[in-house]
Amino acid sequence: MKLKNKLAAVLATTAIAASMATSAWAQSLRLGTEGAYPPFNYIEADGKIAGFDVEIGLELCKRMEVECEVVAQDWDGIIPGLLANKYDFIIASMFITEERQKQVDFTDPYYLAAMTHVVPVGSDITEFSNEALSGKVIGAQSGTTQADFIEATYPGADIRLYPTQDEVNLDMASGRIDMQVGDMLPMLDWTTKSDDGACCELAGDPITDPAFVGDGVGIAVRQEDDELREKLNAALMEIRADGTYQAINDKYFDIDVYTMQ
Repeated sequence: MKLKNKLAAVLATTAIAASMATSAWAQSLRLGTEGAYPPFNYIEADGKIAGFDVEIGLELCKRMEVECEVVAQDWDGIIPGLLANKYDFIIASMFITEERQKQVDFTDPYYLAAMTHVVPVGSDITEFSNEALSGKVIGAQSGTTQADFIEATYPGADIRLYPTQDEVNLDMASGRIDMQVGDMLPMLDWTTKSDDGACCELAGDPITDPAFVGDGVGIAVRQEDDELREKLNAALMEIRADGTYQAINDKYFDIDVYTMQ
């Protein structure tokens, strides 16, 4: 009888702890992003983290009826930070790839993506093969699928990897690299809407190889957080259906990035 009472007490304590954890989860979440990838995520002059990713993430939090704190994290440590519980989900323009799915789970895509070559205006680079680009200096942000692509596709080139996309852009504008590969939307934004980006232009066909761009761009969660993933998916469907997603989209882009049309 005493054993049964003790077991009942243990089960009751466990249930209370689980209930408290659920309650805490329901009140607040932490949203991880990079803060150095405009127009998707960037830090404004007042220190506030803004951008398309952030606005979408905060709107999803609103639909899930939770308060969300935005946490900035350098790209190289963004998945380790999630696994170390620095934040609860990542919304940072992360391609859904097979390699990343070994570490984290993803929601449904919240936008589609392609990569692109970027060259200086008037560049003599017109062919995109390892032979044609042998010896050329090619840049990309480290730890990205763009970096994976140039290392796999152009092994004969002088490849330079940078901690942030802004640093790639700076060396591109300064003439220190001959070409870069980047995510198409930020590259289009940089080359058409910024003074330093006027140096350069998109070149060649969009890079859409699934081995590198995966199944689109998703929100990353820890593999055990199935409930959070499904709540995010449901909230994403809701903001697509009621026009909120489109309203946020139109603040940043001239096309619907969810469909690339």
